[in-house]
Amino acid sequence: MPPRSKRHAKKGKSKKPLVRGLMIILLLLAGGAVYYFTSIYQGLDSMQKQGEDSPFKNVETVDANTPDPPKWEGTEPVNILLMGVDARGVKKGEIPRSDTMLVVSLDPVKKKAHVFSILRDTYVSIEGHDKNRVNTAIIHGPNTAMKTVGDLLGIPIQYYVYTDFQGFIKLIDAVGGIDYTVEKDMVYKTIADGPEYDIDLKQGYQHLDGSKALQYVRFRHDATSDYTRTQRQRAFLSAVADKLKSTTSLVKLPGILSQVSPYIDTNLSINDMWKLANVGYGSSVAGSEQIPPSNLLEERNAGKLGSVLDIRDPDRLKEFVQETLNKTEPAPAASPSASSTAATGQ
Repeated sequence: MPPRSKRHAKKGKSKKPLVRGLMIILLLLAGGAVYYFTSIYQGLDSMQKQGEDSPFKNVETVDANTPDPPKWEGTEPVNILLMGVDARGVKKGEIPRSDTMLVVSLDPVKKKAHVFSILRDTYVSIEGHDKNRVNTAIIHGPNTAMKTVGDLLGIPIQYYVYTDFQGFIKLIDAVGGIDYTVEKDMVYKTIADGPEYDIDLKQGYQHLDGSKALQYVRFRHDATSDYTRTQRQRAFLSAVADKLKSTTSLVKLPGILSQVSPYIDTNLSINDMWKLANVGYGSSVAGSEQIPPSNLLEERNAGKLGSVLDIRDPDRLKEFVQETLNKTEPAPAASPSASSTAATGQ
C-alpha cells in the first residue's frame, strides 16, 4: 500500500479535471446568459426608430411641441395604443392610415388588463385638424394619434406601438404559429391587391402561420363588417399573448425580437418595456370592449368623407370606459351544499 501522503496526492489530482470542467460549464452558462440578455436588449432597443429609420420622419415637426411621455413608475395604470397599418399602395414617405387600433389598459396593482378596439370609421375631432375618421389621426404623427384616442376614451395614452402587415406576419411565425378555431369559412379575393392578399380559410380548429393569421384578423366581409372583425381581433390577440407567455416562447425571445423589431416603432423606453413585460406576464385579461359600443354609435353622412360612425353621447362613452376599467369581478357562486347549510343555519 502506498504511503498516506501519496494517496492524498492522487485524490487531489483526480479533483482538478472535475473542477476545471465545472468552471468551463459555468463560464459557458454565463456567456450564454450574457448573449441572451444582450440579444434581448438589442432587439428592444431597435424598436425605437430614430431619424431616417422612423416611419414618422416627415411629421416630426408636427409633433415637435408634444412633451415626452411621463415617467412611468410601474405602479399606476398605463395605457398603450397599438396601431396596425396597411401600407399597400402607399407612396414612399407617406404614412398609411390605421387598419387596426387597440388600446391596452394595464393595471399593475390589480394585475388586470383591458383591451379596447376602436372602430376605424369613428368620427372624431383631431386636434389642429378637421374632424375625420379616427384611423386618419396617425398620418399627423403618433402623438396626435395618442391624443385623439385619449380624448375619445377619456383616459391618457402614454405609449404607442406601431407596425404593419409584415410585422404581424413575422410575429406569428416567430412564435411558431397559433393553433386556433376558425369559426366559419372565410373567402375574399380581389384583383387590385393581388393574390398574396387573398383570404381563403376553412372552418375548424387548425394551425395558423403568419400569413393565415393575417387573413383571419383582416376578414371583415360579415353581415356586421368591422364590428365582427374587431371582436375577432381581440380574441385572436389574446391567444397570441398566451403563446408569448409560454415557456417555449420565452426561450426563443431573442429570436422573436430580431424577427419583429425591424417592423415596429414605439416610444417605449427599454426600461419601460422591461417593467411592462414583468407586469404583463403576471396579469390576466379582465375584459375587452368595442369602442364606441353599439348603443352609442350611429351612422351618418359626413359630406366628402361619406359614411362615418358618429358618437351619440361623447360623455357617456367616457363613462362607459371608466365603468369597464373599474368593474369588479363577480364573487364566485356558492355551491348547493353551502347554500343549503346557510339556509338551515347548520
